[in-house]
Amino acid sequence: MGRRGGPRPGVRFLVLGLALPVLLYTAGCTGPDGSAPSPAPTTVAAQPTSAADLCTKLVGYWSRRMLAGDTYGDYQSMGLSHGQYQILMDVVAAGRSARQREGVDAARRLMARQARTACTARYRHGAPSGGPWT
Repeated sequence: MGRRGGPRPGVRFLVLGLALPVLLYTAGCTGPDGSAPSPAPTTVAAQPTSAADLCTKLVGYWSRRMLAGDTYGDYQSMGLSHGQYQILMDVVAAGRSARQREGVDAARRLMARQARTACTARYRHGAPSGGPWT
């Protein structure tokens, strides 16, 4: 104790140093009108992409590029399996025919539908068992 009966000056600063963060924290726990704060937004865990969805995205991407004549490479350089590449070739062939008859937008819509249908069928029972490039 100090000379006047109160805590020593160092202790006062220690108490203030410990109390100030608590006061600031609790002051931020209410809204401006004294109400409870709104709860923090919840986050949704990202869902893993299914094999069929991944196939659809890859085939969709490369089919648009191929329709525009903006690609070159083999299926491995595109990140596709042999089976996915076969789907791509079928989708692009149909897209080219549709482009001649109905235009680019119709061809893209057709390719997107065909990619989704073929990839869903390919992965209906899980991934093919012939290895990663089948």
